[in-house]
Amino acid sequence: MRVVWSAYLVEKTYRLTKREDFNKVYRYGKSMANQQFVLYYMPQPKLEQFRLGVSVSKKVGNAVVRNRLRRMMKEIVRLNKDRMTLQYDYILIARKPVLEMDYQAMEKSIFHVIRKASLYKKDSHLRNQQVNRD
Repeated sequence: MRVVWSAYLVEKTYRLTKREDFNKVYRYGKSMANQQFVLYYMPQPKLEQFRLGVSVSKKVGNAVVRNRLRRMMKEIVRLNKDRMTLQYDYILIARKPVLEMDYQAMEKSIFHVIRKASLYKKDSHLRNQQVNRD
């Protein structure tokens, strides 16, 4: 059986890859943090969507552990990309306490820091259901 990995990867248009782009977000953007993650973000009005960069320090673990965390973080954002505020560059940095977290706790923590920065969209389908009930 052959697995198509491209279905599970963050699309290229959603990636923040260049060092100069990372440095701009670090220098001119804002940041928000909780115990497990730091989120740097900066508006990019020229973009139609958001871009995401992920960073995990060598202090967190060896390469296998860091890459696994990166994949999990990207997958959490990919599955919830319709709830992310568009026209922003995001950098998500993992801290050491992430090592003890499972997937659900990591997802909750990531979206806690995104909500804290007021960048998480509300569920539009829930609002539509409430309107239909009235």
